Amino acid sequence: MAVPSHTSTKSAIRAAALAERRAFARSLAPGLRAELEAKLARIVLPRLIGARIVAAYHPLKDEISPYPILDLLGAGQRSALPWFLHRDSQMIFREAPAEEPSPWGVLQPPASAEALAPDTVLVPLVAADRHGSRIGHGKGHYDRALSHLREGGPVFTIGIAWEQQIQAETLAPDPWDVPLDAIATPAEWIICK
Repeated sequence: MAVPSHTSTKSAIRAAALAERRAFARSLAPGLRAELEAKLARIVLPRLIGARIVAAYHPLKDEISPYPILDLLGAGQRSALPWFLHRDSQMIFREAPAEEPSPWGVLQPPASAEALAPDTVLVPLVAADRHGSRIGHGKGHYDRALSHLREGGPVFTIGIAWEQQIQAETLAPDPWDVPLDAIATPAEWIICK
């Protein structure tokens, strides 16, 4: 009997978590979804008081939206979103809003928007554990971008997700995976250690 590799296990977790996220998000009535995203904002916003530049993402259909958080940032706080020149380029952050299609068709800021180095990043995820290990879509864009940002100084990372995306089991990170500092769901704030 072949023992599954770490990569195949991670792929299986990703596939199962994507299916569960899709089913959950699609089961939500628009009003309930908005209510859950507002609850997430109430949990996250008090933790952003000292942040100067908060980066987030333009959500895919099944991802929890960070926009209720970005819409309520305080005076003097700026928001940024991922930007790609092409599919193989390094992800950088440019000042929001998202107005043009990215190489994948998801909206991103225009190329003319100012490039920013965020001190706080709201990170999307497919699955995560309570220790800050995260599984994304498997392209490594966030791990590379976060590693690059941290070369310039501290960056606080907050994974945001539906509760169902938090795994009870500890995930085995790859050496290049950048751990999250915290995770927020509409129901709780998790400090990762």
